Amino acid sequence: MTERRPGRDWWRRLVREEPRDRARLIELLRSAARHGVLGADALAMIEGVLGVADLQVRDIMVPRSQMVVLERDSAPGQLLPAVIESGHSRFPVIGDDRDQVVGILLAKDLLRHYAEGASGAFDIREVLRPAAFVPESKRLNVLLKEFRVSRNHMAIVVDEYGGVSGLVTIEDVIEEIVGEIADEYDIDEDQTIRRESDRQFVVLALTRIQEFNDYFSTRFSEEEYDTIGGLVMQQFGRLPRRGESVTMDGHEFKVLRADRRRIDQLRVTTPAPLPPRAGEARVG
Repeated sequence: MTERRPGRDWWRRLVREEPRDRARLIELLRSAARHGVLGADALAMIEGVLGVADLQVRDIMVPRSQMVVLERDSAPGQLLPAVIESGHSRFPVIGDDRDQVVGILLAKDLLRHYAEGASGAFDIREVLRPAAFVPESKRLNVLLKEFRVSRNHMAIVVDEYGGVSGLVTIEDVIEEIVGEIADEYDIDEDQTIRRESDRQFVVLALTRIQEFNDYFSTRFSEEEYDTIGGLVMQQFGRLPRRGESVTMDGHEFKVLRADRRRIDQLRVTTPAPLPPRAGEARVG
C-alpha cells in the first residue's frame, strides 16, 4: 500500500482549486502552513514576494532629508568622518546642491587612499561610479530586476520634476521579501542595550521604559507606553523612518532600523558621558 504524503496531497489540492485572486492564494498558502506543508519562514517570504509587486519605490525609500551625502569638492579629511559615522558603504556625491547628484562614492575607494598612506592627491572625480536614477512610482519587483541586471546596489529616487526625493538600495527591496537582514547593529534579544562609546548606545525599541530609566538614570513615564520604542513613536506622532531622530530630555534617539509597522532599533546619544556599569566593558 502506497504511503500517503500530506504535503503532496495538499499541493495537488492547490493546483486543483486554481485560486482566482491573490487573497484566495494567500489563504491557501496560510492553510498549507497550518498543516505543516510550508514553514513559517517560507510563508513569510512568499507573502513578501507577492507584496513587493504592490509596493512602489516611494514606499520604502530613504527620504531626501535623511540621505547621507558627500560634497564633490570636499577634501578627503572632510569626507572620512561622514563615512565612518554613517557606517554605509555607498554615498551619493553632490555638486552645487542636493539635486545635483554627480555619482556614487564607494567607501572602499576612499579608504584605499588612506590604506596606501594617503600619498598623492585624492581626486574624487576619478573614483566616482555612475549614479542610477529611478522614479518614485517604480514598482519594487521591476526595480529588483533592474538591480540584478545592472549590478547596481543603490539608486537615486527622483520626483516628477526631476528633483531628488530620496534613495533606495537593493537591501531595502530584499528586506521587503525576507525581512530585516542582520547587520552590525544587531544585538541579542537578551541584551537590549549595547554600549558603543561613552555617549552612544544601541537600544532595542522593545526595551521596557523602566529598564531604560534604570540604565540611563532617566525619568520617562510608563503611563501610556511600556517600551522605549512606543515612547519615541509618540514623540514623532507617527511611525518614523530609518535615519530620523528626536530629542527627549537631552537624549537623542535616532532610528537605526524600522519597517512599515514598527521601530526595531535606536541609537541613543546621551547629553554627557555615561560611566560603564559594574561588569560592563568600556568601548573605544
